[in-house]
Amino acid sequence: MKNKIALLITSILLSVFTTSIATAQDKAKKDALVWHTDINKAQEISKKQKKPIFAFFTGSDWCGWCHRLQSNVFAKPEFIVWAKKNVILVELDFPRRKELPQELREQNISLQQAFQVQGYPTIWIFDLEKDADKKFKIMPLGSLGYPSGAEPGKEQVKFLSTANEILAKKKDKS
Repeated sequence: MKNKIALLITSILLSVFTTSIATAQDKAKKDALVWHTDINKAQEISKKQKKPIFAFFTGSDWCGWCHRLQSNVFAKPEFIVWAKKNVILVELDFPRRKELPQELREQNISLQQAFQVQGYPTIWIFDLEKDADKKFKIMPLGSLGYPSGAEPGKEQVKFLSTANEILAKKKDKS
């Protein structure tokens, strides 16, 4: 009888634990940011949602400052809420140890040249339109990098303040 009760209790606890994990995983998926890599797709979404593009130029497998920006800013709840409300995220990667498909590599290099990016991480916020010939017209709003001089542990505060100043310039022009 004791074995049956112990087995029942264990079964109930396991069920509760499994449900908790599934709920946490669902919440994490819902809260996760969507980083696009295809600028054409990002432009379509940007146009539809009337939000500018937030392009993150990174070296995903070698850039230490890029990793710091991701953990100290992009992973913070304040940034996640801000990004979902205000921008369409695009990651433009320049890895050293992994190979990107040629089309993606060419797209990233083209945008790197258009924005004259010389260091990483670099973020550009911009609007992007296609003209009648399906060529892109870039309207840059401003750029950011790692929020140097920010209070340790509060990097997202300085970063978001600067990003909001950039977005405010766009609203002032409208």
